[in-house]
Amino acid sequence: MAGIYIHIPFCKQACSYCNFHFSTSMKNKSDFILALKNEISLQNDFISSPEPIETIYFGGGTPSLLTLSEIDSILSVIQKKYTINTDVEITLEANPDDINTSTVKEWMGLGINRLSLGVQSFVDKELAWMNRAHNSQDSLKSIDIILEAGITNFSVDLIFGSPLLSDSELEKNIRYINERGIPHISCYALTIEPKTALHHFIQQKKGVGIDPEKQAAQFLLTMDLLNSFGYEQYEISNYSKAGMRSKHNSSYWQGKPYLGFGPSAHSFDGKDKRRWNIANNMTYINELKKHKIPFEEEVLTTAQRFNEYVMISLRRIEGIDEDFVLKNFGSERLTSLVSSCETFINNKRLELKGSNITLTREGKLFADGIASELFLQ
Repeated sequence: MAGIYIHIPFCKQACSYCNFHFSTSMKNKSDFILALKNEISLQNDFISSPEPIETIYFGGGTPSLLTLSEIDSILSVIQKKYTINTDVEITLEANPDDINTSTVKEWMGLGINRLSLGVQSFVDKELAWMNRAHNSQDSLKSIDIILEAGITNFSVDLIFGSPLLSDSELEKNIRYINERGIPHISCYALTIEPKTALHHFIQQKKGVGIDPEKQAAQFLLTMDLLNSFGYEQYEISNYSKAGMRSKHNSSYWQGKPYLGFGPSAHSFDGKDKRRWNIANNMTYINELKKHKIPFEEEVLTTAQRFNEYVMISLRRIEGIDEDFVLKNFGSERLTSLVSSCETFINNKRLELKGSNITLTREGKLFADGIASELFLQ
């Protein structure tokens, strides 16, 4: 088995752009922890023959809001339930304002060996606009603490393409990261999601919308600058130094099986079955008090499996593997795919590298659109 994802649905405050499932109320946190551990104990039929766990990922929400005893108790249930690889990657998402020297060392003592730090920007006016709970000095201090603690495997999140972020400020953000030798960066374009505060502000004409041309230019700037600093863009939004890819996220993109625990968490059996928990904290808690896991499930069709493979593979540096398509979807589907790619190869948005079809530098600007053109309808 590739890994386990644990969704922690709590945050100190709501970021203006976020549409993930979370709550800013902590009053049910203890009940949630009990429900989560109950779900882990109950889960045993989704993946038929689980292999040893290679990765554990605490995501959210804000997992760094958990107490040490809460994290320890969750890991203990997992260790009792599953066989864990000796070199397991255990990641905890954390916000800069939750980082201090003693906490980082205590996390390490629990076996957490990778952190994902939600910096988003080193520009204070932008952080305030995003309604983040930290400032730029918090971020810089937290990075120094992580490095001083001896954690060599960690990641920083950055957002580009916001109305407030200039090209020079984006470049400064990236240079901060490079100068500190951070081994992994996840860079995302700001998106306006329905029902978020940012969407409401723009709808009410209280905020400036997204400029697609600016976002495209900042995407290329990010890509080119990080490449010049020796970072490999191994997935369209993820960059790493040699050997420092995220094992957990890579397993998603490679189609490996995984289990998701917590409200809104997803699971995949590695074949054709996907399951997701209800995105409601109280329903999740109440159902698990009755020893029931509140989930929905679907069996993917051949078209869905093919389309997911195309979408995910195009985002990866390895691209679409023609041999994989032939083996898993047949020669007719491969022939049709190759034919559909010809236009994009001719206009320099796709290229062939042996038996792999990959996006060009410019093609990465149109990744989703190209993928949709290659989908099986």
